[in-house]
Order: sequence, then C-alpha cells, then structure tokens
Amino acid sequence: MGVFPKLNRFDLSMIVISLVVGMGIFATPAEVASSLNSPLLYFGAWLFGGAISLCGALTFAEIGGRYPTTGGFYRAFSYCFHPAIAFMINWVLVISNAASVAAVALLGADYIAPIIMPLSLQNQTGIRIVSLSAVLILYVINLLGISMSAKTQNVLTLFKIGIILIICTAVFKQPAVPHYLIAHASTNNIQGWGASLIAVFFTYGGYQQTINFGGDCINAKENIPKAIFRGMLVVICLYMLINYAYYASLGLNGMQHQPALAATLAGVVFGSTGYILVSLLMFISVLAFINVNILANPRIYYAMADDGILPQKFKNINPKTQVQQFGLSFFVAAVLIILCFVNSFEKMIAYVMFFDTIGLSTAALSIFILRKKTKHLDGTGIYTIKWYPLIPLIFIITYWSVTLFIFIKNPMAASVCLGAFALGLLIYYITKRNQNTDTTLNQP
Repeated sequence: MGVFPKLNRFDLSMIVISLVVGMGIFATPAEVASSLNSPLLYFGAWLFGGAISLCGALTFAEIGGRYPTTGGFYRAFSYCFHPAIAFMINWVLVISNAASVAAVALLGADYIAPIIMPLSLQNQTGIRIVSLSAVLILYVINLLGISMSAKTQNVLTLFKIGIILIICTAVFKQPAVPHYLIAHASTNNIQGWGASLIAVFFTYGGYQQTINFGGDCINAKENIPKAIFRGMLVVICLYMLINYAYYASLGLNGMQHQPALAATLAGVVFGSTGYILVSLLMFISVLAFINVNILANPRIYYAMADDGILPQKFKNINPKTQVQQFGLSFFVAAVLIILCFVNSFEKMIAYVMFFDTIGLSTAALSIFILRKKTKHLDGTGIYTIKWYPLIPLIFIITYWSVTLFIFIKNPMAASVCLGAFALGLLIYYITKRNQNTDTTLNQP
C-alpha cells in the first residue's frame, strides 16, 4: 500500500494516543465509580488497568517490531498460527473495532444532543440520529478523498490532549465537595472490581492497531515499539490526571451516572458556557477518533484480501483519491448496523470487551511463536521485552480472567460473541473451499 504517506516516530506516537484516547475516559469513570465503593479501589483499578495495558502494549510492540507490515495484525498471526486462526482473530476484532467506534459515537452524541437537538429529541432517538449522522458525514468526507494526513492527525491528537489538560485545571479552581465523597457503589468488592476492569480495559484499548501501520512507518522495527511505549505512557499519565480531577471536584458519588462527565465537570467549574464549550470540544474529539479508525481498519481487510481470504474488492484503491472505497464502506456499514440495534454504551462495552479479551489474549500468544521464527533478529537492535515471558503472561492471564467474568456477568453477550468467532471460521473455510474449486475448474 505504497500510496499512503510514510510515518515517522512522532506521527506513530500520535496515532497510538489517538487510537486509545477516544471518548471512554470521558464516560467510563462513571461506570467504575458505580462499581467500587472506595477511592483506593477506584484509583487502584485505573493503575492496575494501566499496568496490564502497558504489558500488552510492550508485547504488541515486539510483535510489530519483529514483523512490520501493512495489516500487521492479520499478517503476523497468519505467520505464527494457522491462517484460519488469524482470520478468526481479525474477523472478531474488526467487528469489535466497529463496535468501539459505535460506542464512542454514542458517547459523543450524549454530549452534543442536548445542545443541537430540539427538546422532543433529547432522548435515545435523538442520540441515535446524531451518532448515525456523525459516522455518515465522516464516511462521505473520506470517500471524497480528504484523507487524514499525518500532520492533521497530529493536530487533532494534540487538541485532544489539550482538552484533557484544560479539564484537569478544574482541581485548582473548584474545591472538593465533601458530601460527594461517600459513594453508594457495589458492596461486593470482588464483583465490583471485575465490573470496573471491563470499563477500564475498554478505555485503555486500541494500541494494538498500531502494528497495522508497519508498512507505512519509517524504520518500523525501531519506531513501532518506541512509539507504542511512549504513547501508552502519555495515555496512562493523562488518565490518572483526569481521574484525579473528577474525584477531587465531584467525588465518587458525584461521578456516578453522568453520561457527559467532562462537560458536567466543566459546568460545575465554569458554568453553563463551560458546559456548552466542552460538549462541542468532546464532539470534535469523537470525530477524530472515528476518523482514525476509518483510516486504520480497512488496512486489515487489505492484508486479508492480499492473502486471498477476502474478495479482491477489499484491495481496490481509487487511484485518484487513494481511498479503499469498498473496505471503507464495509467498515462503516458495520458501524451503522451496530448503531441501529444497540443504543446503550454500557451494553456495548460487554460485547466489545468479550471480543477484545479473547482476541487480544490469543493474539498476544503469537509472541512465543514469533520469537522462535525470528530468532535470527536477536542481537540486531530489535526491541525485545524485558522480563520475558512474565510480561506477556501477565497480560494474557489477566485478560482471560476478565473474559471469564464477562461470561458469568453477561452470558448472552458472551454467547453472541462466541457465535461471531465460529462464523469467522465458517467464512474462512467456505472461502478456501470456493478458491480450491475455482482452481480445479480452471485447470486444463
């Protein structure tokens, strides 16, 4: 895919931050606060989630460094596992990414709907209309060939970081509210801890998509690992800062059940004008997140089509606009379908995280195979994880534990997701069978 611009380390670091910092951090703290009844547990969940996510990021950093290629999230695992497993993993993660975009679109609509929609549509219907419209507008813009250049993405990401830092200044302008500090959360700490981690890991997710840019990154073997590591450190610091600002200004009880948490905090500090301004800024942040996912995900389809698993249409690139029109349309269609059937951010998280916990933990297992297959790269300056194999094992075991908790808490979501995995395998074998049949018929 040489039509896409080359990315340097800074560009890639900005993409890491933009892929991770969607809208989750502006809403999921309310879910975490509702699940835990102690400030110590609340901040512990975010620190624990950050540490585990960093373990995962380091694991995928080595994977991306050892096997840098366009659509690397498919190609690396096809190289390590059977192609059927690689297809199944990427099939469900692409669905998961579409669901993540849909969830973020719903959160953005929560912020902007009260400002732009009439009173009669300040409800679930209005939120759905806004979220669908936002995705469709970005789809049309991308089809017209207005691609997200590295410089544009850098500006949008820096803008997003600036929003978080501005919100964090609330802690200096508004004293803590004493009666908020007693939260009415779950009294079962084990159950609450498990529920909180679902929301926390959702908020930290996205970094794994960085390895899809392996074919577009300058000196990928060195820059992918460093970009992922530096980007994730920035994300963890930002998340801890904004969580402290939420807690210091609103307390755990004040954070619960606030769909537009950042705008609520701005309203407390800056008044109604601040609420409106932050709501608009949040919606711009949503557009940036949706757009970067529209850019990244069709690359996975490209890699699959290049291997003959998906139809060649997914490889087609418009020579004038440099847009993967069919792949882009397919991804956006998946987002729109999800938005039509699910209108709750909380319900969406259960589906997204079941996909992610199984998909990412299975994908992370490839590091053990990849190390053996690329042993010749050792000692050549390639990034290698310190404390191997402890780091990837911690990540994998933790994600398996969260998978089990989701299965117990929401068996319906788990069943639907397992069905999607099975469907992916079925699609793979049907495709391969048809290819073999076509080959046989075409032989003289």
